[in-house]
Amino acid sequence: MAIRIATLALSVSLVLCGAAVAGPKAELPKELPAYAPDRPLPVPQIAQKRLANGLQVWVIPRQGLPRVDYTLAVRNAGFAADAADAPGFASLYAGLLSEGTAKRDSKAIAEAAQGYGGSIGSNANNDGITVGANALPSMAAPMLELLAEVVRTPAFPEKEVKLAQANALQGLKAAEAQPGFKATRALLAATYGDHPYARVQQTEASIAAVTPERLRAEHARRFRPDHALLIVTGRIGADEGFKLAERAFGDWKNSGTASADTPAARRSASPAHVLIQRDGSVQSTVRLGRPAIPATDADYVPMQLAGTVLGGGFSSRVNQNLREAKGYTYGASAGLSAARAGGRVQAGADVRNEVTGAAIKEFFHEFERLGSEPVPAQELEDTKRYVAGGYLISNQLQYSVASQLANNWLVGLPPEFLGEYVPKIRAVDAAQVQAMAKKYYAPGDQSIIVVGDGKAVAEQLKTYGEFSAPAK
Repeated sequence: MAIRIATLALSVSLVLCGAAVAGPKAELPKELPAYAPDRPLPVPQIAQKRLANGLQVWVIPRQGLPRVDYTLAVRNAGFAADAADAPGFASLYAGLLSEGTAKRDSKAIAEAAQGYGGSIGSNANNDGITVGANALPSMAAPMLELLAEVVRTPAFPEKEVKLAQANALQGLKAAEAQPGFKATRALLAATYGDHPYARVQQTEASIAAVTPERLRAEHARRFRPDHALLIVTGRIGADEGFKLAERAFGDWKNSGTASADTPAARRSASPAHVLIQRDGSVQSTVRLGRPAIPATDADYVPMQLAGTVLGGGFSSRVNQNLREAKGYTYGASAGLSAARAGGRVQAGADVRNEVTGAAIKEFFHEFERLGSEPVPAQELEDTKRYVAGGYLISNQLQYSVASQLANNWLVGLPPEFLGEYVPKIRAVDAAQVQAMAKKYYAPGDQSIIVVGDGKAVAEQLKTYGEFSAPAK
């Protein structure tokens, strides 16, 4: 039922967003009533406490689904903490956390979680690792104990490590066959250089080098209570949440040398022009981008809105141009990706060989148009409604609230940003959007990555300069 309600709410929101679904030329019937005033996001009251070992605990009581959600976020534990010769290590590491502890094997952990009416799992991103779990309210205590067991005493059994390596190698083989994977790797290198944010994709060597011993050593370095935040949300009171957190994590001690903070990523770079040969390809994968800003920068919110206007949805400018008007692609996108120590803008599409150069031209046309002309009032209003509506709907779900708070914390945003985001989006004006485009989307600042058949597209690319193969 909850899924059906969420789906219906999303459909209603998209309709109310006007151009978010129909495109810029579509018009709603004139007899429809005017938009209702935006409803504010019900900002949760967050009870906060820091345990003696440095672990931060936030409790957000909610009367919704009959369950309790936990999210443990650990800063400086993600891809940015990987060694230069071990790109993507954090992905395997995060996946293996719940595959065996000092007390239970993988099967026992999964069965225990199911018995509590929920599940447990983890994932990695640039700035950290999050471990999430949920359970029925009556099983909140044992589920948190299980989460603590997984977080504090992972065993990294050799058989599970070997299985994860085999699966990762198969996944890498499949990914390497996709032009988008190669394009992303080249664009990350062009954007970030030798910064850790460029090293998020696994290699055969990095997968083969993973051992139980190395995983245990990295766990001691990365997982520390003074680098962690536990979020508790659902049908639970603040006092009870703090009590359970103290019981499960109060005696967790720091061990090993802590991983260092991620150095700041560069904010500009000389554009690279890279052509990755793909023999016989009938289409080109095009990626454009440059370094940008961290999530804590003052430009972050107006940049989010500018990116949505440009390429953040079906009705965005690049999609309407390259897909609807020109028929070059099934979908085009553009926008900002921001982390704790830096960020980047990226745009891209998969296009037919014969329109590769023309597609780049249209991307740059839209970049320049956004920077040279104020966004019309109705388009700006529709985009704000689209952003706000999607954000409000996603944060109706308690696990989404916990995830959003955890991700905000990992990138350096305060807890109150959860409720500030929509008002800040609403306050952005056309002049700010135009300024963001001028500052971050100037065509001359963009690296151009093309994966395709050079014999078919090289002549079209000469307009944009000399292209070379990617560095080994």
